[in-house]
Amino acid sequence: MLSDRALAAFRSALGADRVFDDAATRGVYACDETPRRVEPDAVLFPTSHDEVAALARIAFEHRIALTPRGAGSGNVGGALPAPGSVVVSFECMRRVLEFDPANRLIVVEAGVVTEEIDRIARSAGLFYPPDPGSGAYCRIGGNLAMNAAGPRAVKYGVTRDYVLGLRAVTGDGTEIRTGCRTTKGVTGYDLTRLLVGSGGTLALITEATLKLLPAPESVATLRVCYAGNRAALDAVSRVMQQAVVPCALEFMDHRAIDAIRPTGAADDLPPGTRALLMVEADGAAQDLPRQIAALQQALAGEGLLEMKSGFERDAIVQLWAARKSLSHAVKQIAPLKINEDVVVPVSQLADLVDFIDHTAHAQQLAVVSFGHAGNGNLHVNLMVHPDDADEMERARLVHDAILLRVLALGGTLSGEHGIGTEKRRFVAREIDPPTLGIMRAIKLQFDPHGLLNPGKLFPD
Repeated sequence: MLSDRALAAFRSALGADRVFDDAATRGVYACDETPRRVEPDAVLFPTSHDEVAALARIAFEHRIALTPRGAGSGNVGGALPAPGSVVVSFECMRRVLEFDPANRLIVVEAGVVTEEIDRIARSAGLFYPPDPGSGAYCRIGGNLAMNAAGPRAVKYGVTRDYVLGLRAVTGDGTEIRTGCRTTKGVTGYDLTRLLVGSGGTLALITEATLKLLPAPESVATLRVCYAGNRAALDAVSRVMQQAVVPCALEFMDHRAIDAIRPTGAADDLPPGTRALLMVEADGAAQDLPRQIAALQQALAGEGLLEMKSGFERDAIVQLWAARKSLSHAVKQIAPLKINEDVVVPVSQLADLVDFIDHTAHAQQLAVVSFGHAGNGNLHVNLMVHPDDADEMERARLVHDAILLRVLALGGTLSGEHGIGTEKRRFVAREIDPPTLGIMRAIKLQFDPHGLLNPGKLFPD
C-alpha cells in the first residue's frame, strides 16, 4: 500500500477530492474489459497537464508505478493495474483547448470523448475520421495509447494518421511536446508517431493536436449476402484490388449471423445466408452512383445471394441493423467473451477464417468472427463459460492456435486493440530480439525506473 508520505504528497498536488484510496473506488478501477482484476493502491483524478506532471514527479520520487486509464473500454488489459500501482484516470481532463476550422485542427485534453471531437468538427463542415466502436464513451487518450481505429480505417486510416502533435509527461515527470501544427514537418525524430500506440508505457499523454478533414457530402451503403465465408472474403479481395476505395468494408461470418437471428435482425436476409458484407462509399452526392456501381461489380461473383443498396439515411440505418445488433447478440451465447483482434494480408483472410472454423469445430467451441475485412482486421470472439475448466482450457488452445496461424500467414497480433497484458507472451514471436532490444532501450529513455504502465506490451 501507499506510504502516508506519498499519499499526502499526491493530495497536496491534486487536492484531497482528487485522490482516493478507499476500497470501493479501488474496486471500480481494478479492471478494464478483460475478466482479470487487480486492485490499485489508489486512484488519482488530475484535471490539468500540470497536475499530471506533478503526480509523475511524486511517483518517480517514491518509486510508485502508474497505470494510465481513459474509459477502461479496452479488452487486452491495457488499463489493468499492475500490483502496487496507482491508477491515473484522465476522465476529468475533458477540455477542448482550441478548435481551428481554418487550419482543420482541434486541440483536446486526453479525457475528451472521441465522438465529441467528431461532433465539434462537423459543426464546421469537417470530421474526425477514426471511429472506434466504443466512440460514444471511449476517451481520446485511450485511442492514442492503442492507436485505435474502426470501420472507416479502410479508407481514412487510424488514429496515428490524425495526430499532428502531443503534449505529454515522461516517467520522471518531464514535460515534452512533440510534432507541430502543420501537416508537413520533419524537424527532429517523429516522437509523435512513437508515442501513439505505445500503450502508456513511454509517457502520459495529456493533450493532442488532431487533424480534421472536410466531411463527405453523402454516404451510400451496400448489404451483400453470400452462401459462405470464402465467397464473401474472395469478394473483399476483389474490392480491394479495384480503384474505388470504400469507406467501410465489414464482414460477419455464419456464427455471427446465427447469433443475431433471435433478435430478428436477420429476418430479411435471404435463405442460405452464411456470410455478410457491409460496404459503404462516401463523397460528393453526384459521384456516389459511380462508386456504388464499381463496388457492385467487384462484389458480384460465385456465392452471391443478394445485394441491397441504400442512399438515404433511413435505408442505410435499416441495412446496418444486422451489424449493429451483433455486439449485444454475441453476449447471449456465453457469459465471457475473449475478444481477439488480429490482422492478416487481405488475400489471406479467407484462409484464416477457414482455419478458425476448423479449429473451433475440432475443440467444440463457439467462435464468432467479424470485423474490418478491408484491412484484413478480424475480431475473433471466443464465447466461453468461465466456470467450466475444460472449456476454458479448450479456449486457450484455440486462442493460441489462432495467434500462431496469424503470424504464419504474415499477419500481426493486433490491429487496433493493442497488446496490453493479454498478448505480450506472443510478442517475441513477431518481433526479433535485436528489435525488441532497441524498443526496451527506448522505454528506458522515457521511463528510467519502469513506472509507466508496467507489465504491458513487452514479454517478460
